[in-house]
Parts: sequence; structure tokens; C-alpha cells
Amino acid sequence: MNPKHLKIAAIQMVSTTRFDDNLEMAKSLIVEASKQGASLVVLPEYFALMGLRESDKFEYVEKHNSGSMQSMLKELTKQLNIWIVAGTHPIESDDVKRPYGRCYVFNNSGEVVTWYDKIHLFDVNIDDQKKNYCESKYSMPGDAVVSFESPWGKIGLAVCYDLRFPELFRRLLEMDCKIFLLPAAFTFKTGEAHWEILIKARAVENLCYFVTSAQGGLHENGRETWGHSMIVSPWGTVLAELSSGSGYILSDIDLQEQSKIRKEFPVLSHKKL
Repeated sequence: MNPKHLKIAAIQMVSTTRFDDNLEMAKSLIVEASKQGASLVVLPEYFALMGLRESDKFEYVEKHNSGSMQSMLKELTKQLNIWIVAGTHPIESDDVKRPYGRCYVFNNSGEVVTWYDKIHLFDVNIDDQKKNYCESKYSMPGDAVVSFESPWGKIGLAVCYDLRFPELFRRLLEMDCKIFLLPAAFTFKTGEAHWEILIKARAVENLCYFVTSAQGGLHENGRETWGHSMIVSPWGTVLAELSSGSGYILSDIDLQEQSKIRKEFPVLSHKKL
């Protein structure tokens, strides 16, 4: 693993109501991305299950550091010598009716480096098939901003609806993050309106690479997700994108170029408030 070179893969899925099938699809896409040279692979939100009902996830809630989803990804990291950022999955909290929406980070030795519990929960009304979303009814919010050390420097974590809160990404920047990772399952309606502009804004205003790994299609539960997994440069250039369906995108992350941009365009040092 070369600390001077990073190729990131963002996995996109149209997850089903079948947990085992979703794990096999995730595994297949991770293996393919690894063969193409990816050192770090990011999975989407809800990658292991998109249930017919919100309550379906209770059947697949895992304990911290235990469960078939975590075991599979730990083994894959060791077999493929890669890092995996594991989208989100319901993990036990103190409230049995509200597990965390947790994003684990596994290193290439199969160790849990850190985890992020989604802070901002999606409680909104939208003019789409589902109409009403109340994520807080079935999920416990996290309360910690999380970044992690990697062979390629500091990386920050966020999930889906977090994208709309610039303060979170400014906090990650203050932690010296150079890259943001965001697993997501954006609705088609909101994604069509705001997805790309928000990703580019978060990348440009912080001069950071931004990698999003999304759900992208019509699911068995009737929900339609926007897709458009993207890797965006600190200058706002889209380096890779997948509009819909299952697959993955790849891009090299050039941290030297990022340093050059920050030196020549020192907007971050001009902050007054």
C-alpha cells in the first residue's frame, strides 16, 4: 500500500430487501474495484438492506464489533489489502427501537479504525412516492464529528443528509482533513434539485476532495434514490460519476495538487469568523 498514492472507489448500489443478496453484491463490486487498483473503497448508505418497511431493519441490527456484515468486510480488507468505509448499517444503541446509523472504517488488517454515527437525521416531507420521512423515529443520532488517520492523511466522515450542514465540514477541515467521504441514499426529488451543487460547494469552500457513494435507482419498497455517486476535486471538478444503477467509480486523489491549489489560492487562511 503506497502512502503517496491513493485511488478511491465509490460503490453505487440499488439495494434490495434481501440482506444476503446485498452483501454478495457489495462484495462483488469491492473485489472488482480492488482489481482496478482501489486502495480505499466506500459503500453507500443502507447498502446491506433497503427494507419494505423502516422496521425491517430491526431483524438485521448488529452489535458493535459483531455480526455478519462486519465479519464479511473485515475479511475482505485482509484478503484484498484495502481499506473499506462501510456505508451505514443499524448498530445497537441504548434504545432498542432506535439503533445508530453507523459507518465503520476498516483498515487493511481487518481492524475497526473508527466509526461515525449519523448526526443529522432526515425528518422531512417531500413530494415523492414516500411523502413523509422520519428517520429519527427509527434511528438514534450520533453526537460526534469523526475523522480518521490513514496512510494518505486525515479523512473526514459524513452521511447523506449531513451534506446540507456546512458547519460539519468546516469542523472536519479544522481537524486537518483533506478528503471527505459521504455514503448516501438521497431521494430522487432532492437529489435532482440539490445533490451536485451541494457536493461541489462543500468541496470548493473547504478545498477538499469529496467522495460520495450513493444508492441509485428504483427500490423494491417503491423508494427511488438519486444515485450520481461522484468524486469531486478541491476545485469543484467532477473526476468520476455514475448516474444510476449498481457499479463503481474510481479516481486518483492527488494530494500534492491539492496542496498546490491551497497555496496558490489561500482562501482558507482568509477566514475571519
